[in-house]
Amino acid sequence: MERFEVDTVVAGAGVVGIAVARALAMAGREVLILEKNARFGEETSARNSEVIHAGIYYAQGSLKARHCVRGREMLYSYCAARGVPHRKCGKLIVATTDAECAALPDIIRKAEANGVADLQMLGSDEVRQLEPELSVTAALFSPSTGIVDIHNYMLALLGEAEAHGAQLVTRAPILGGQVRDSGAVDLEIGGNEPMQLTTRSLVNCAGLWAADLAGRIEGLPKPPEMRFVKGNYFSYGRKAPFKRLIYPAPRDGGLGVHVTLDMNGRAKFGPDTEWLNNPHPDGISYTVDAQLRDRFAAAVQAYWPTLDAGSLQPDYSGVRPKLAGADYPDFCIEGPENLSGPHAMLYGIESPGLTASLSIAADLRELLK
Repeated sequence: MERFEVDTVVAGAGVVGIAVARALAMAGREVLILEKNARFGEETSARNSEVIHAGIYYAQGSLKARHCVRGREMLYSYCAARGVPHRKCGKLIVATTDAECAALPDIIRKAEANGVADLQMLGSDEVRQLEPELSVTAALFSPSTGIVDIHNYMLALLGEAEAHGAQLVTRAPILGGQVRDSGAVDLEIGGNEPMQLTTRSLVNCAGLWAADLAGRIEGLPKPPEMRFVKGNYFSYGRKAPFKRLIYPAPRDGGLGVHVTLDMNGRAKFGPDTEWLNNPHPDGISYTVDAQLRDRFAAAVQAYWPTLDAGSLQPDYSGVRPKLAGADYPDFCIEGPENLSGPHAMLYGIESPGLTASLSIAADLRELLK
């Protein structure tokens, strides 16, 4: 079998992988993007809420906080310059109990520590002026939150990557490999056209499969243990009355069932939090159980009591990769200092990965110079 050589392999063509490939190609690198699926962005990237996050909830000094806040501004600028559909619609974080109201000032303090200084505290009357259908005690308004058409965003990134010489190969799973003494990596590629290739630099952006992929390459450090969280979404069969995203106050380590909008104004409800027992992404079921509707309806009716529960329909689900052993895990990005060559391993890239994608890519471009 013929062996090919390439300067840089980016494993995974989700939104972060494509953004990284674009940044490296624009820096003059020869880049090959290997994707095991038939199309780019088929897994986590195609199954999220398409929200541009402000950077409110993450721990101060975390990678999530830094990349979300910086990435948000980079993403808005990128979409505006290239005509990618997006809208800075804002969101309301609503409180319906005294305990939730008491927690709102802490959210403001955490946001300000991350550099998000535009949250506004609103009373119930002020909330009703913005969104008359809501029945809440108080809320925070985040004007920096928005939505984006992720498919068009990925298309724009991929187009620029390819214009600078990057190549995308789909149906090309990395079956295994080995790190040479020189630091280069020999890879075995499966699929319809199996091949062997050697890359000077390997960037692991495989999302759900990142730890699994690293474990199949001899000479790389043992990857961290991962956990997977399924988030189910329901769609709404009627026109929603909201112009903004509606999030309940955070509880139990999650953001609760919230109302998001797509670029056409269609309302989606979710995600919920379903911890999966399967420690491996192979065999994950993306089916949404219709019996979850009553639970979704009850969660939303806490702040939108006139919701028509009968108009909720099972829609889609996504799975988030999380580092095990932490209630609020951060991104994990290992660079050349921890590896045996000019490589990078990205683990636990979940929300706000979409928002952070350009910021992560910019850091990797510098890290792998």
